[in-house]
Amino acid sequence: MDAVTPKTAVTPFVLKDAPSLIQKVWPAQKISVETFKERDAKQAQTLTSLGSYWKGRKPLILARACILASLLPASDDVAGDLEIFDLLMGMHDDQIGARLKVGVTAADVEKFGSESQKQAFARMQDSERPVARTDRDALSCEIISQMPYQDRVERLYRLEELPEDPLLGPYFARINAKLGTSATTLTELIEQLGIMRFGRRPRVADTFAGGGSIPFEAARIGCDVFASDLNPVAAMLTWGALNVVGATPAHLKSIEKSQKIVADLVENDLKDLGFEYDETGNRVKTLLYCLETRCPQTGWMVPMAPTWVISKSWKTIAVLVPDAKSKRYEIEIRSGVSDSELKAAEKGTIQKGNLVHTVAGETYSTSIKAIRGDFKDAAGVSRNRLRQWEVSDVVPRPDDILQERLIAIQWMDKETLQSARPRSFFASVTEADRARERKAIEFVEGNLAHWQDVGLVPDMPIETGKENEGPIRTNGWTHWHHLFSPLQLIFFATLSRHVRRHLPTGWLDIARLLDRSSKVNRWSSSNGSSGQPTNVFDTQALNTFFNYGAYASYNLIKLITKPKNHPIGTDCEVGNQPAAAISVENDIYVTDPPYADSVRYEEITEFFIAWLRKKPPAMFENFIWDSRRALAIKGDGEEFKKGMIDAYKAMADHMPANGLQIVMFTHQSASVWADMALIFWGAGLQVVAAWYIATEVSSELKKGGYVQGTVILVLRKRIGAEHAYKDEIVQEVKSEVSDQIDTMSGLNQDLVGHGRIENLFEDADLQMAGYAAALRVLTRYSVIDGIDMTKESLRPRRIGEKSLVGEVIEFAVQVANEHMVPDPMDPKLWGGLSGAERFYFKMMDVETTTLRKLDNYQNFAKAFRVGDYAGLMGSVEPNKARLKLAREFKKNSFEIPDFGPSATRAVLYALFEIGNDVEGDEVLAHLRDMVPGYMSKRDDLAAMAEYIVKKREKVDETESRAARILHGLIRNERLG
Repeated sequence: MDAVTPKTAVTPFVLKDAPSLIQKVWPAQKISVETFKERDAKQAQTLTSLGSYWKGRKPLILARACILASLLPASDDVAGDLEIFDLLMGMHDDQIGARLKVGVTAADVEKFGSESQKQAFARMQDSERPVARTDRDALSCEIISQMPYQDRVERLYRLEELPEDPLLGPYFARINAKLGTSATTLTELIEQLGIMRFGRRPRVADTFAGGGSIPFEAARIGCDVFASDLNPVAAMLTWGALNVVGATPAHLKSIEKSQKIVADLVENDLKDLGFEYDETGNRVKTLLYCLETRCPQTGWMVPMAPTWVISKSWKTIAVLVPDAKSKRYEIEIRSGVSDSELKAAEKGTIQKGNLVHTVAGETYSTSIKAIRGDFKDAAGVSRNRLRQWEVSDVVPRPDDILQERLIAIQWMDKETLQSARPRSFFASVTEADRARERKAIEFVEGNLAHWQDVGLVPDMPIETGKENEGPIRTNGWTHWHHLFSPLQLIFFATLSRHVRRHLPTGWLDIARLLDRSSKVNRWSSSNGSSGQPTNVFDTQALNTFFNYGAYASYNLIKLITKPKNHPIGTDCEVGNQPAAAISVENDIYVTDPPYADSVRYEEITEFFIAWLRKKPPAMFENFIWDSRRALAIKGDGEEFKKGMIDAYKAMADHMPANGLQIVMFTHQSASVWADMALIFWGAGLQVVAAWYIATEVSSELKKGGYVQGTVILVLRKRIGAEHAYKDEIVQEVKSEVSDQIDTMSGLNQDLVGHGRIENLFEDADLQMAGYAAALRVLTRYSVIDGIDMTKESLRPRRIGEKSLVGEVIEFAVQVANEHMVPDPMDPKLWGGLSGAERFYFKMMDVETTTLRKLDNYQNFAKAFRVGDYAGLMGSVEPNKARLKLAREFKKNSFEIPDFGPSATRAVLYALFEIGNDVEGDEVLAHLRDMVPGYMSKRDDLAAMAEYIVKKREKVDETESRAARILHGLIRNERLG
């Protein structure tokens, strides 16, 4: 589409050369809070209905913020620009009512309300007559507008949950007046802004589309879209986002009708087979399996599981009952057991890598490695003596080291099968159950070759790799269908047969259900009401287990459900190709490249590709159903750098002169920035801005939770070929970084003066601005010290080699840190502190806000070059991180480099002594002994104490009081 005629004409290209808002100002802190709220919604997010197995989706709210800020112009009226952006993002104070989900509580009113608001709330609570909902909501909105943004958003709906008209409709007159547009909907506004900037409806591209969130959101707000990914599963998910979630209501209704037909056909076929019904008519809900092996010390067959707890809430356990005659264990399922029995069942037969069981009062322990026969071959490669399964295998052979055993069944009572929530119960496996299992095995063995020939079941070998070696090494599985039980193979063969005939979009359903039912689904005894299987990729890796759970067809059929609907009316194209193969021009690129990506999608998605690669439907028949590992951009070495340069150069070559690129990547260190600078040099791009989006998620599966921060880099084409020398660039960087941070700090002050409650920019934004300012200067030049930087970007690096780029960026970090003096500390005192001292005082300042994210501490530790900051921390819990208090340091931590021997540590020790009622004269005597040149540093020590008084006043009153006493002691000390 080359040109568009909107309902009301705007002047084409009038914004052609206008800077974009995202180049100048962007409320990253508010966007961070909104981003975290969307991530925290988990399965309720818009696109997870297509498949939650793709973990790398960027939040829709973040994609929207990037695209809108790329189209909106920046003017000298910063407050006005931000107001329009906030309105379009639904983040304005005036929109709280449209987003209100939960009204304020009495505690909220007490904490955030004014006196008049407290009185109004009390009258409403005491009123004998019902208070109008509108009055309650109006008061709630007033009080919520006075909350910090993080507290505010907890009480509001997510943007993706709300219809556009009530949220944005009332404000288009204000928006149009500011922008010179005449839109009545967001899509009209996007179209008009595109014409004003590019002469057409804006075309947004993502060549690393992944789960499709960026192209989906771009299309949803009104952009034309090009999306591509090397991985066919990613391309399929992106297509699904645009064409299923984004379908017209009529088309979606047709899809739902076909889904119902397929679900009914599968249901009827499986009922006729009868493998999931017992003789009384009860139906299987879930099945629990475990591996079983012969103990080499006793000759007993021992079921293998790390725990025998099946359901914590139902107090259901498996109990091993010895059968000495057969040298094996029967397994009894018991529900409603005592707390002591439940506790005892927590310990299974797999303990610390050993098989452990007791016979006749004697406990035997054998390492799993010994049972598998692990060894290293002549080449040093780890191997074992497990038989490698063959393509025709369905279950283990009788003489295999590892057997598989059905240990429990969760049945649904036949009398309640038609109810919304059938009554269910766990039961031991009976001989009748085993007979049905044998029949199912025979059925699969009789049909497997045919199913594989026509593509209903995979025959694809597992290619080993970092993520995929587990099934081969731990179980001897060599083909992808080995990861599925006979009942699962029957279900998916049946589903695939009907999907091919009736449901072209069903490829998405097959993939989603594969993630929910295989032999690599961990059983969780605490999930759901009774325990249930987790997803295959709930840990972003392909792991095998000693015991596992499986949904039967009842649950899986229910998962073929209606996706959420957000109709898309723009032109959208999806390709399955490398990023460097881009051949169409796009105005804006928003990409999330696989920099240092710990999730190896090119490997783990072979789990799905194996099932989907044969005879795909028309919309996917041109996809290459292979992971193409060799072409995937991964890692962080020279091949990665070359692949990235090729990709971003291709994008730059297919972008107009006033086009924009937004690149998202995970912030690691200054060396990362140096690598990115070289990549963008090689691609002919210049960095113009950078922002930091911080989100943190705590997970029981990851020790201490994990932290994720995303850097948003803004780039334009590099025009011209400027030359410079390093010493000139260093001075320019110093000036640029200083000006950038001073400007942003000034904006904070101006906006607070205009009634804004919180800072527009926090320290993380200022750090990013420092990095960006350095890159902005560096990437402006094509030749530095006579070196062609484009060629330099392609030169292989020696390990440990120092580069000009790295040196300049590290210098920029130091300049930025020097300018981030916490108020009210004197800049001269700040300049004389060590990195560890700066870190401690800076984080003390941060702790007066709500930003107690571990991410902040990690970033500042890197920025201040504090190698090991753990000794300074009282807590490293992801969302409740904090420094140690003086009383927690006690008499320790004097060995911490740059901190232990410092004046700061001496002051903290003095506070510790004051808290322990040490006499003032003795406190001062110790302080004089600990601080060399004490007399010349008295003013600094008093200033430190005064700083602590102010920063700890609302954080820890005890420490603040001790600091006030110390300040008085120093100031009133008798000298001479």
